[in-house]
Amino acid sequence: MLLGKASLIKYDFNGNKTILELFSDGDIFGEIFYPNKTNDELFIEAKENCEVLFFTYENILEKCNPKCKFHQELERNLNLLIMNYTINLNRRIEILTKKSTKDKLLAYFKLNSIKNSNRTFTLPLTLTDLADYICVDRSAMTRELTKLKKQGLIEKKGKKITLLK
Repeated sequence: MLLGKASLIKYDFNGNKTILELFSDGDIFGEIFYPNKTNDELFIEAKENCEVLFFTYENILEKCNPKCKFHQELERNLNLLIMNYTINLNRRIEILTKKSTKDKLLAYFKLNSIKNSNRTFTLPLTLTDLADYICVDRSAMTRELTKLKKQGLIEKKGKKITLLK
């Protein structure tokens, strides 16, 4: 993903939507990361105008010559992208392994706070998408957000969240 924001969406047999991943500038995604024999459909949904660089796996493996500077740089960058991809997956697992909606929200907020180096950040998702991303019911999540505000754990103004504790 050169520019923009997109989501990897999965719909199950009952039509339930789950946001599996979020992509933004510099992220990598593609068929190589997902099992090719899945019973569910995966879709990439652009959240804003996107610019994507497409290339085939064979183009990476087949160097034009052994000293090709382009392929050497591509291999270096690809390793960094795969490492960042793995880090992001581990963060997602950290969120999803929380048992309660409250804990999932707080984990998501904490990771965004760390990512932005600030206790205050703007949610990159709509509330509906956030519920799909952390795999909870939207109405239950909305109730939990209200409780978090009343408990003095967060401040919420529109899409702006501030972690207070």
